[in-house]
Amino acid sequence: MDIQKDYQQKLTTAEKAVQLVKSGDRVEYGAFNGKPVLCDKALAARHNELQDVLIYAVTTVPPVPETVKFPQAFTYMDWHFSKINRVMQKQYGLGFYSPIIYHLAPRYYREGLARPRRQVTILQTTPMDKNGYFNFGLQNSETMAKIEMSEVVIVEVNPNMPRAFGGNEESVHIAKVTAIVEAPKEQVLAAMPPAEPTEADLKIAENILPFIKDESVVQLGIGGIPNAVGRLIAQSGLKNLGGHTEMLSDAYIDMIQSGVMNGSKKAIDRHKVPYTFALGSQRLYDFIHENAGLASYPANYTNDPRVIARLDNFVSINNALQVDLYSQVNGESLGMYQVSGNGGMFDFVLGSQWSKNGKSFICLNSTYQNAEGKTESRIMAALAPHSIVTIPRQLVDYVVTEFGAVKLKPKPTWQRAEELISIAHPDFREDLIQQAEKLRIWRRSNKR
Repeated sequence: MDIQKDYQQKLTTAEKAVQLVKSGDRVEYGAFNGKPVLCDKALAARHNELQDVLIYAVTTVPPVPETVKFPQAFTYMDWHFSKINRVMQKQYGLGFYSPIIYHLAPRYYREGLARPRRQVTILQTTPMDKNGYFNFGLQNSETMAKIEMSEVVIVEVNPNMPRAFGGNEESVHIAKVTAIVEAPKEQVLAAMPPAEPTEADLKIAENILPFIKDESVVQLGIGGIPNAVGRLIAQSGLKNLGGHTEMLSDAYIDMIQSGVMNGSKKAIDRHKVPYTFALGSQRLYDFIHENAGLASYPANYTNDPRVIARLDNFVSINNALQVDLYSQVNGESLGMYQVSGNGGMFDFVLGSQWSKNGKSFICLNSTYQNAEGKTESRIMAALAPHSIVTIPRQLVDYVVTEFGAVKLKPKPTWQRAEELISIAHPDFREDLIQQAEKLRIWRRSNKR
């Protein structure tokens, strides 16, 4: 096979490539920074000639996809929700969330989830290497599974995409590619500098740090709190930590470069940090490029609770929006308003507790400002109507605010209420006690 000849034969424009999409198709966009830009614009330009095209993405990053603006032709859905998804929902009233168990995502495709519709995959990749492979770069996720199930595969080659070492399923060979589109060098990737931790974030990180021991394996989610934890770990005297995560963030650079996280004591993937996608600053993307200490895997490896359980002393750290007094965790909505998604939280909360000496931490600031500017407690008597229970109370291990960390597993309802009230903001504790009494999960003998 002459791969250079094959490349030239498949090379085309975005406008010509998307002519392969038909009405009624299911179009799979690459995840995160794998979302196409040129091909999305070209597909949107066909809105007058297409009908009932389903578009699936995974955590939409800038720019706002053009196809979402034409609901008469395209229905846009996402396996997760980002700030861009929220903008689309507010500005266009469009975009739907698809709840999934993330580690099962590749299986959904391989078991025929997309059928009976014809499937097309369009994604950004690195330029082809000398052996004919296009690397997926910052996203692995469920990409190979959806390519395997697609009749058409269009790659939008971006010279700015870092080449990420595997792992596995991190690249596709030109033999599986239908059409190739070359993006201009100016088509930069969406970079999201890490959120600067607030004073409350730093205090939460300080409350978690004592639970992390030498040789722990650490998973961090997104946001100011995980970044604060990463900074503290990098500055700590901890030894031989390991990394295994869904999202690779800037915090891992600090932990790895400090020497604290070397992975030398892990049971599997020693000396490497497995991840399934990366989202952060340009510094992170540069760090990933051809870094042999990192390993890009599909979500059915990084997020599988059975894989996580093989790693002793696993520490999972994730954010939540609200926790009620029954210890139900809402990590994704404010009432009916979708803010985020389940992502891999469920996978890591479960897997960390299957790990020998493993721990799961659900973190949240004790308060937030609502749309009217009023301060509300994130620990509440009951979740608002239409709120989503992301983590059921049976799976909750530790909950942490700036006022402390409490272990809820396997305590009864009244003890859970007592513990949660103890780490709520002091201004709301008395009201929460009264609410707990009405719910009959407060013992009168407890000290107030």
